[in-house]
Amino acid sequence: MSGRLTPRSRQAAFRPGRLRAAALGTALATVLVPALSACGGDASTAGGGATLKWASSYFPTHWDPVVGGSGAQFRELALVYASLTRTDATGKAVPDLAKSWEYNAKGDQITFHLRPGLKFSDGTPVDATAVKAAIVRAQKQKNSALFGDLTSIKSVDANGLDAVLHLSQVDYQIPQLLGERVLQIASPKAAASPTKLDQNPVGAGPFTVTQLVPGTKVLLKKNPDYWDAKNIRIDNVELTSAPDAATVVSGLQTGVYNFADIAPSQAQAAKKAGLDVFVQPGFNANNISLNVNKAPFNNAKVVDAVRYAINRQEFVDKLTFGYGSATNQPFPKGYVAYDPQSANDYAYDPVKSKQLLSEAGYKAGQIKLDLVIPAEDPQAEVVQAQLAKVGITVNIKVDKNWATPFFAKDLTLSLYGTTGRDSAAQTLTAHFGPNGPLNLSSPYEPSGFEAAIAKVRQTPLDSPDYAKVLQAATRAGLQSKALVFTYSSPNLIAKSKSISALPKNPAHIDWTGVTIGAN
Repeated sequence: MSGRLTPRSRQAAFRPGRLRAAALGTALATVLVPALSACGGDASTAGGGATLKWASSYFPTHWDPVVGGSGAQFRELALVYASLTRTDATGKAVPDLAKSWEYNAKGDQITFHLRPGLKFSDGTPVDATAVKAAIVRAQKQKNSALFGDLTSIKSVDANGLDAVLHLSQVDYQIPQLLGERVLQIASPKAAASPTKLDQNPVGAGPFTVTQLVPGTKVLLKKNPDYWDAKNIRIDNVELTSAPDAATVVSGLQTGVYNFADIAPSQAQAAKKAGLDVFVQPGFNANNISLNVNKAPFNNAKVVDAVRYAINRQEFVDKLTFGYGSATNQPFPKGYVAYDPQSANDYAYDPVKSKQLLSEAGYKAGQIKLDLVIPAEDPQAEVVQAQLAKVGITVNIKVDKNWATPFFAKDLTLSLYGTTGRDSAAQTLTAHFGPNGPLNLSSPYEPSGFEAAIAKVRQTPLDSPDYAKVLQAATRAGLQSKALVFTYSSPNLIAKSKSISALPKNPAHIDWTGVTIGAN
């Protein structure tokens, strides 16, 4: 469970997908494959058919889903790759490449039954052997961004169209986990050379690539062999890396694009321009990351002082233009994992913050910290101002190589944001687990968290106790002294009115049934 939605002109480089990409890889070399002729207006290209012209600020750095699938760009990769499951509008796992699945009686083995007759765009069969290859590669490939998500899978047996996953523990989260975000499945033939796959993606998703210019542009056409091709009404896709934020709305107005993710600051202008603004629910949440293994945060009173110094509503008011909400946890209010009992923990109280700093032995101005971030970010300025009010001096330090020290847990203070995982348990372990990539204080974890998350995995999703057990794990995780959550914001998309409404699947863009009409 890693885009974050803040004013884009200053924030684009600090979105979770780009952070993970920076940590894991280098830029792709240019590769061209037979090009799709494309030009013209909103609904068609020279080759005919409905064309989606998508300007993305999350343009993939990697097209190998094992490397690039952990960040916000999984939405773009889903044009090419399908998964065992996907997420419906309620956030529940539903069939995708797998038509069904079942657990054994103990809950430590799950069998996915694949749809018959499917193939990847290179002709390789979509079968259990391909599923096994995808899981093993995600677990073992040196630059995998997904290995930490798959620790419950001990081994995989491939029996024709049945993939049998043997688990290292009882884990009923697997159908939620192995969806679009964590296991987009590539052709094992193409993935035999991960470097080539990264430049020439081959999947079994709704579209196939016809031209790829790394970092700039990808052209795709509808995949007639996609299992649900009859419900894909878009013929061609032109995916381009979004230019400066200021030009996106004008590009939508003139028809250069007909679909683009936008920052909250652009929403009003998009509406005035006659565009639809689609509010997509998501699991986005921003936080201040603390390292309790380093002074002064090895003093619990200093950590609590920071917690009480943070005015979450100020982030909402200054950064989200009415689209965000204050939060002290990694889930939106109303979601099954959101813990109402924790909603008012560490409410803004600067007087108490100053008192705790005094009790910890610090006078105003004695604590001086570097807040290290990868690019200019208005969140940092809010944090700087709020901590200054309680006597903590913060120096904002921009480091374009930020990802290396962050994921190595070498920083003392930083910022992060998450798009979440479809498995709430995985979102929790990513933030609060001892090996969590978003836990700047590894191997620290809050007391009781390990037992609480184990109980979540042991509870079937349809159990009447599931919500209560999951919220208890959230509550245990929030005792962590390593993160202070600030605010959340939905994903905002501006689109031409010729594009029909999109399914409101949390965090995902689902093209099922979406149509593009004439101008």
